Amino acid sequence: MIVKNYQPNPLNTFELRQLSHCPPHFFAVDFDLSTNEKKLSDWIWENLTGRFFLGDVYRERDRDDTDRIRLDSSGNLSIGTVLQKRAAFEIHSEASYFAMLLPDLNKF
Repeated sequence: MIVKNYQPNPLNTFELRQLSHCPPHFFAVDFDLSTNEKKLSDWIWENLTGRFFLGDVYRERDRDDTDRIRLDSSGNLSIGTVLQKRAAFEIHSEASYFAMLLPDLNKF
């Protein structure tokens, strides 16, 4: 269990901090698939205190997504959606903090 400022986080204690789904009221930060998800997860657990989601999401393609073509499970092209990594946070300031440090976290 991670203890910050000598007090345990109740969300950690009851295993309610990392969610397996992304609630609609969370603030999302999307990033590339090449990012090291384990490193980001460890950083979130150590430096932030609120609930969060970290995982894959599908989003609709933009007109600028000409280089992002995905194959579905049967090997066919899926032009309507794009696979994206997402971190989402319940607290505004934690989403901002994560978004500002994301480029530095990807360097190492």
